[in-house]
Amino acid sequence: MIITVASGKGGTGKTTVAVNLALSLAAGQESVGSANPLFLDCDVEEPNAALFLKPTIREHREVGQMIPEVDFEKCTYCGRCAEVCQYHAIAVVGEKVLVFPELCHGCGSCTLNCPTEAIHEVLDVIGTIGRGRVDGIEFAQGTLNVGEPMAVPIIRQLKQWVIPPQPGDRLVILDASPGTACPVVESMRGADFVLMVTEPTPFGLHDLRLAVEVARDELGLPVGVVVNRDGVGDQGVDEYCEAEDIPILMRIPLDRRIAEAYSEGTPLVEVLPDYREQFQALYAAIARLVVDRKGARA
Repeated sequence: MIITVASGKGGTGKTTVAVNLALSLAAGQESVGSANPLFLDCDVEEPNAALFLKPTIREHREVGQMIPEVDFEKCTYCGRCAEVCQYHAIAVVGEKVLVFPELCHGCGSCTLNCPTEAIHEVLDVIGTIGRGRVDGIEFAQGTLNVGEPMAVPIIRQLKQWVIPPQPGDRLVILDASPGTACPVVESMRGADFVLMVTEPTPFGLHDLRLAVEVARDELGLPVGVVVNRDGVGDQGVDEYCEAEDIPILMRIPLDRRIAEAYSEGTPLVEVLPDYREQFQALYAAIARLVVDRKGARA
């Protein structure tokens, strides 16, 4: 089963929930099968799950995408490449061909449509992916190079590299980036369930609505909510979830001990071990919802 942990608003505690869920399930593996949980940090612009899990990374790979390179001995400057590029990543000005790697999506249209075969593709490295292990958890993360604009190719290649083609009963937890942009969509794509982490404030509710629209309404994925810092703010999140028939699966109160542990890079379940059972119960609730949904669709 693949669970994506997401949030519309940044700073709601998404990584806290993802990390402690993985640690709790690794400590009670009888509830998730024999294989170790697999944790992917897909917030490639600012990966920070490793600060809490402290894995040993044993393997690295460079990640990039194919961008066009022009052979000017063959080029006739006909402009066909620029015509077919939907992203305006290539332009023909007089007898010059300008390529803008930061706009290129690596679709290959320019190469396929060049009448003189003057364009070939070369690898443009935009980041790295790495994987390792820690405390019964298989860990992997992606890191986007500074100044690079597109995170999706790294997330896509990270998933292809690490997630088995047929996960089956294997538990995979993806820690998505905040927001609702393309990197979040790629992190949700292929998931069995999206766990939304929010806070009971007007800002949290606003961004929760947007994230639910992406996951449930656009991608057709089941969603559930964890309310972090419960006890502050108002009842807006509760009222919204009730109206939209979205289950609130766990509540984490505003607690100074949790905040202090977070600031020191210490997982919640190490400071307050009783939370392990709550996170294991959270997984059990998600598993039931996924099974019930599959049964209803059968």
